Amino acid sequence: QISRPAAAAGPRRPREPIMVRKKRTGTGESSGEASGAPGQGSSQPAERAPPQQHQQHGGGRGWVPQQGGRGGGQHLGRGGQYQGQGGPAAHRPGGPPEYQQREYQGRGHPGGGPPEYQPRDYQGRGHPGGGPPEYQPRDPQGRGHPGGAPPEYQPRGPQGRGHPGGAPPEYQPRGPQGRGHPGGAPPEYQPRGPQGRGHPGGGPPEYQPRDPQGRGHPGGGPPEYQQRDYQGRGGPRPRGGGMPQPSYGGHMGGRGGHNVPPGQSRTVPELHQAPDVQYQAPVVSPSASGAGSSSQPAAEVSSGQVEQQFQKLDISDQSSTSQAIQPAPASSKSVRFPLRPGMGKCGDRCVVKANHFFAELPDKDLHQYDVTITPEVTSRGVNRAVIAELVKLYRQSHMNGRLPAYDGRKSLYTAGPLPFTSRTFEIALQDEDEGLVGGQATPRRERQFRVVIKYAARADLHHLAMFLAGRQPDAPQEALQVLDIVLRELPTARYSPVSRSFYSPNLGRRQRLGDGLESWRGFYQSIRPTQMGLSLNIDMSSTAFIEPLPVIEFVAQLLCRDISVRPLTDSDRVKIKKALRGVKVEVTHRGNMRRKYRISGLTSQATRELSFPVDDRGTVKTVVQYFLETYGFNIQHTTLPCLQVGNQQRPNYLPMEVCKIVEGQRYSKRLNEKQITALLKVTCQRPQEREKDILQTVHHNAYYEDPYAQEFGIKIDEQLASVEARVLPPPRLKYHDSGREKDVLPRVGQWNMMNKKMVNGGRVGHWACINFSRNVQDNAAKVFCHELAIMCQISGMNFAPEPVLPVLSARPEHVERALKARYHDAMNASKPPGKELDLLIVILPDNNGSLYGDLKRICETELGLVSQCCLTKHVFKMSKQYLANVALKINVKVGGRNTVLVDALARRIRLVTDRPTIIFGADVTHPHPGEDSSPSIAAVVASQDWPEITKYAGLVSAQAHRQELIQDLFKVWQDPQRGTVTGGMIKELLISFKRATGQKPQRIIFYRDGVSEGQFYQVLLFELDAIRKACASLEPNYQPPVTFVVVQKRHHTRLFANNHNDQRTVDRSGNILPGTVVDSKICHPTEFDFYLCSHAGIQGTSRPAHYHVLWDENKFTADELQTLTNNLCYTDMLDAPAPYQLFLPHIMHIWQPSGLGSTWSRTPLTAGPWLAVHVVVLHRAVHAAAPGSGMLLSGLSLPSRKTSSASCFTAR
Repeated sequence: QISRPAAAAGPRRPREPIMVRKKRTGTGESSGEASGAPGQGSSQPAERAPPQQHQQHGGGRGWVPQQGGRGGGQHLGRGGQYQGQGGPAAHRPGGPPEYQQREYQGRGHPGGGPPEYQPRDYQGRGHPGGGPPEYQPRDPQGRGHPGGAPPEYQPRGPQGRGHPGGAPPEYQPRGPQGRGHPGGAPPEYQPRGPQGRGHPGGGPPEYQPRDPQGRGHPGGGPPEYQQRDYQGRGGPRPRGGGMPQPSYGGHMGGRGGHNVPPGQSRTVPELHQAPDVQYQAPVVSPSASGAGSSSQPAAEVSSGQVEQQFQKLDISDQSSTSQAIQPAPASSKSVRFPLRPGMGKCGDRCVVKANHFFAELPDKDLHQYDVTITPEVTSRGVNRAVIAELVKLYRQSHMNGRLPAYDGRKSLYTAGPLPFTSRTFEIALQDEDEGLVGGQATPRRERQFRVVIKYAARADLHHLAMFLAGRQPDAPQEALQVLDIVLRELPTARYSPVSRSFYSPNLGRRQRLGDGLESWRGFYQSIRPTQMGLSLNIDMSSTAFIEPLPVIEFVAQLLCRDISVRPLTDSDRVKIKKALRGVKVEVTHRGNMRRKYRISGLTSQATRELSFPVDDRGTVKTVVQYFLETYGFNIQHTTLPCLQVGNQQRPNYLPMEVCKIVEGQRYSKRLNEKQITALLKVTCQRPQEREKDILQTVHHNAYYEDPYAQEFGIKIDEQLASVEARVLPPPRLKYHDSGREKDVLPRVGQWNMMNKKMVNGGRVGHWACINFSRNVQDNAAKVFCHELAIMCQISGMNFAPEPVLPVLSARPEHVERALKARYHDAMNASKPPGKELDLLIVILPDNNGSLYGDLKRICETELGLVSQCCLTKHVFKMSKQYLANVALKINVKVGGRNTVLVDALARRIRLVTDRPTIIFGADVTHPHPGEDSSPSIAAVVASQDWPEITKYAGLVSAQAHRQELIQDLFKVWQDPQRGTVTGGMIKELLISFKRATGQKPQRIIFYRDGVSEGQFYQVLLFELDAIRKACASLEPNYQPPVTFVVVQKRHHTRLFANNHNDQRTVDRSGNILPGTVVDSKICHPTEFDFYLCSHAGIQGTSRPAHYHVLWDENKFTADELQTLTNNLCYTDMLDAPAPYQLFLPHIMHIWQPSGLGSTWSRTPLTAGPWLAVHVVVLHRAVHAAAPGSGMLLSGLSLPSRKTSSASCFTAR
């Protein structure tokens, strides 16, 4: 159960420690019972409901804490009866009736429901029930139906599509799209409208000009394409006068649904923007709704039943213009991301350079072939070697001299057709092991492979050109994939590929990272569609590889000692086994015969104790004896265990001293703190150096000489793209009126606290200090704390000058005992006794390992203490700037506010300060590769003040391993006493906002981090629906407009100043100026996205954040959203608006069990970001309670330790 957030305002009281509770897994969610009383999944004659209804659940209704009671009704689930309005009282189980009795085309329902989810024709589209399956794993075309049906998407003819057995005929010989037209001519694929569909004339009317979704025919065509819902499909009105209600009940787990209002159907806007029209809830009367029903008598609807339904309506005041709310899209077929609302104009114009290189689109036919290699192997390297041998032998004789590009798996591409549709080749691949043993040559092993190459399809570049020109909404991913594979073919053969990057020891100097690891330099490469056309994105990268050392030397580095001096301990063995498992080694005791093996483990016995049978007679020899007699090799380190290779049934033993690690193996496990520091030093490059290395890489790759690029006709420009940019003006910041300076205008992203006071200073009356650093004496710690207290007072805080107790020095290994003892001593020493500490100042060693994580875990989850950690080096330096930064952190942690935007106070931020607006930030962080039992962690934060938008509250939840969708945004579960209960992160934070501000949010802006482009549709459909349901569960008429923005930081676009020597265009680090925004040339051809660098650089090259708008009912202009996003960063000192963005990626590092290493960002932050500290420090509590399970943490009550655990975080 997610706890209810506490009010962000009011006097601060001591906090309660965190309580860990198991996640509710009620059995009643979406039960879908076929019959029962109202509120229990009943099937009753019902009135037509207002638009976008959701059912209201009992026990958690409205803006008040959840109370008892079972009223409210359950959602209809799969198998439950469905109430059709104006029709029969009940229909067959399995789904709503509008998905039955439909046209022979299998599309549309004669009642305006969402028909694209019905069982339909052989075209393989539709929804037989249980979710939109067309978005599940499918064929290369991205269509089809899981479960083996429909058959036309199974193995098929040369066109790669169609129906086995020769039917239906319209899937036989056809146009370049692989589709066709009955009669043998594909007219619908001739020149057509912007949607890239339709027939300009003379063909079927349903392919003529149509609605913005590119579906249906607005008039004159088949009737089933008229009078349709927002999906752009539908059909004639149903018999009986009533319009059926599409519901999630039978399709999305029974979580409510959307409905169409009674009476005349209304025109629905494009999905990507809401219209400026009044949108009010229709009045539902028994007589009106029942008048049109011919099959059921009218039934009265009680007010309680009406309140129990979710209605997606605007809640704006009557004095303001309300806004129509779009239904949450049900599938990616029914949604289009917002189009760019024009280019931004705000700010000073300038020119920057981007690491994008223009790629000329080839003018050749690209053909795809399916490749089957038998026996099947999992190694891409072996597959590539087989195909390379095939091309070497048969390119001229059997392939018309074509040079194919191969993806290493199942697909091969050529620039033009091969002279066959299917052909089988026999390939003999010689093993790489070769050498001399005893002065004689040994024969190479040969492996026989059968390769079948079969024609699959043509990759159409025409649609790619249409997409780049903005005349087609969807990017043809197949064509982009082909071009990407072609340009990766040569680097894959030259270097070590890792995902989309390539590494080599020859691309830069190797750097030792310690413990047997080294860094390799490399480059990232990806083809991208942009406004300027296709571009090749090139960036520099580095990663860790295992040093090609003798295993004995590697183990000595790993253990940091001479392993021949004393025997290995049990912990040594565990560490060695973990580091070497899966590593490939080659033997060195057989001359030039370098046979390779993969390590599966270590022997439990020492080498001298191991023996094995050598013949069928049972003759046994020791390993030492065998190596001496067979190879003449005398093993020296007989006390060490042997490496175990092969399987457990037939293991092979290799002494460590005869093995060497094979070069080129990437280290994918977690790096320790020392290794991370060393790797960061290697990767940290000033902008001018990075730009130079990128240009050298492009020149070194010589794409103009690449035989694959030449074969396919791809030409790459060798100059960085010049892009027009703008530098947005910084916002003016408000400070307290008692300071000499009441406001400030930041310059180059920076300002200081001199002559300024915090706008709302917090209070710290009782505080103490613990020193865990051996280098800091008690007197030095006392002086530091005194100076820090004075700085807090000067900055505007009510800070007690002296601690409750003298400074305590303790050893790091006794952290828990020291913290708890000091906590209780401080309570006894306070006046009055029993008063808890407001703040604990902690001095840590510079290299503190897991100490920081242990300390935060104890303070936050056991003691409920606000803590502030300071490193030893800062204690000795004690600069004014550092003390001021720490004071800002402390103020936010204890409930203060450092600064606010002047424009926010003056209500001058459009679409934010005109009506109550809540801003969400959300992210999911996943465990490190190899940690298969650890859950992913989801966190959501939300602003808790308005119009200032500087305080944040948040919640954290554990969910399934590597699950990207945030599962607990909205939840429904069964409670034995309260019945059906609704909750979730969104609902709790909305309630918290209402309590803190006294107003309901009338606008939602949702920033979502950590989503890759391939997950855009999936995340939007799931999480926007959860936001809708959370709002509707609070109030029947509550549906504020939503803007959903994805924030990406893990991309490889870098922006460089056009002239590095022009001080007016760069900051002190040589990076572009803070506030630089780019929304042209390198951005999406049609959709609403932009790059924004809102921060000043410190070290290395700044990485701009990439913002992509997936849903926008608030109708932001480019300038409005860019300016808002940039301004929010000044209140948080972090990319907007998410306090989670910096900290959450480190959750999985800091709260793992000790011994695995940890990383943590200690970048100074203020305001909202400090909530993320509390989000982060709860991670280990989740794992400690139930490792690998989906558990929820009850909230951390910072105001009072005596409040219920069902309270929320406040910004600390």
